[in-house]
Amino acid sequence: MRVLVLGGDGYLGWPTALHLSDKGHEVAVLDNYARRKYDVELEAESLVPIEDLPTRIAAWEEVSGKKIALFEGDLCDAEFTYSAVRDFAPDSIVHFAEQRSAPYSMIDRDHAVYTQQNNVVGNLNLLYAIAEINPDIHLVKLGTMGEYGTPNIDIEEGWLEVEHNGRKDRMLYPKKPGSFYHLSKVHDSHNIEFACRIWDLRATDLNQGVVYGQQTAQTALDPRLATRFDYDAVFGTVLNRFVIQAVLGQPLTVYGKGGQTRGLIDVRDTVECIRLAVENPADRGEFRVFNQMTESYSVAQIAEIVANCFPGPVQIENLDNPRVEQPEHYYNVIHTGLVELGLQPHLLSDTLIESMFDIVGANKHRVNDDRMRPTVRWRGAIKS
Repeated sequence: MRVLVLGGDGYLGWPTALHLSDKGHEVAVLDNYARRKYDVELEAESLVPIEDLPTRIAAWEEVSGKKIALFEGDLCDAEFTYSAVRDFAPDSIVHFAEQRSAPYSMIDRDHAVYTQQNNVVGNLNLLYAIAEINPDIHLVKLGTMGEYGTPNIDIEEGWLEVEHNGRKDRMLYPKKPGSFYHLSKVHDSHNIEFACRIWDLRATDLNQGVVYGQQTAQTALDPRLATRFDYDAVFGTVLNRFVIQAVLGQPLTVYGKGGQTRGLIDVRDTVECIRLAVENPADRGEFRVFNQMTESYSVAQIAEIVANCFPGPVQIENLDNPRVEQPEHYYNVIHTGLVELGLQPHLLSDTLIESMFDIVGANKHRVNDDRMRPTVRWRGAIKS
């Protein structure tokens, strides 16, 4: 199968491209290198050093004997997007190519506007390219569990059966996003569902939890194949921050009381979920949704797991929460679709012990402590 991976230079896009290539698919990657530009803007960088994309592609061919094609450009450029889809003629397109940070989208008006324009317009250009060039292409789009927010009912896989005034209907699950980034993903989901319903496209929307881990079977083959390890307060995950703080002997900084619960997934499971979605495409006209997560924990529970797994003393420190979110809430997510396709999940505690502490230990000299403290406040974006 021919698979075009958008955002193929990113944390998830790169290991996904390698995984699909390793599994026998003909792969191309597309990127405009915006993620590397955010590093320059924020004066932050991956804890693990990463090579440029052409070097990575050459290293993969050297290690595996398999070639990956490269398209350099921006999805917001419609002409480029159409050209890439025509030239590679994919059977499936995996779409990671969006600004992915909630804090980044909440810095100020400029960052909020940029996030929504970049994400929504790029996705719309892609939908039109698929519809006009080959509507049989299967779009696999990375959404986020953050689209749902934290409702006081079970979170279904994308759709909800509703009974109202004696009548029943099936509708998209109501969304309550927590940032302008998450809002952009909601717009994407609605636009994709509309395109499937009106243009008879086929799409799988993967509402993904927080991803952890830095190694897959393919990236571990050669240091030049490494993917990112973000830990700063804008792009890093809370788990990555906790692991670094444990290794450095610093307190684990929990926002508020740590009652915020989130779904999590190992990066190895992420790339496998993408493969399963690609190899088992949605039907024409179908907007299929999977909740892509394997475990759920509160922030306080994540801190406790890190502390229990780390071979040394660990302290926990509570900070004021810079976000506007419920301090405690109900959280029960249905996530059976990918397991039914064959996903065999990894567990957080195993990944911590197997690799994450060692990876951080080998690169701890690259940590910039100043970048781990929160600098973006949800209400701080509004000038009084």
